[in-house]
Amino acid sequence: MAYFTILHILTILTLIAIYILLIYLTTKETNPKIFWSMIFAHTLVILMLMVFSMPVIDKYTKKAQIESLTQKRILRNETITFSGKVRNTGSFTIGKCKLEVKLVNNLITSKGLTGSQMYSPTSGIRYGPKDQDQVNTVVKSFTIATNLRPGELRNFSVSMPYPSHFQRTTPFTTLKCR
Repeated sequence: MAYFTILHILTILTLIAIYILLIYLTTKETNPKIFWSMIFAHTLVILMLMVFSMPVIDKYTKKAQIESLTQKRILRNETITFSGKVRNTGSFTIGKCKLEVKLVNNLITSKGLTGSQMYSPTSGIRYGPKDQDQVNTVVKSFTIATNLRPGELRNFSVSMPYPSHFQRTTPFTTLKCR
């Protein structure tokens, strides 16, 4: 659940007050076609402002950071585990924090560069077996914290399958909170 802060509520109330003022000013119009088009335009603009202002407010009020992130590859079951701590650094409660992990296989090495790594035809004609077409990027998203209060620190640990054909992997992690 995403929590509304006092800033969210104040923004909604301000936009509703502006909408009421615009409707009041629109009642002065005598032509019915223009009147209804103005009502429609005001409603559309205020609704768009409400929808687009909520993520902006979330961006500046729901702040968190990951501390001491470690990764461990477990060869027994071909998985990779990420563990660490997530801390709410903002002043408001965070409903949900998601960690997005992206593993990228680095195919280009100085010794193993082949022509198929540099150029891959995009036509429907295939040259060679389909087994050579392996995924080089894996993305997974994990919920690592819910209802995180201001200043609270929580441990997390997530694991995901590690593709066996990956050789030089570069992990990228992104924290998204709302």
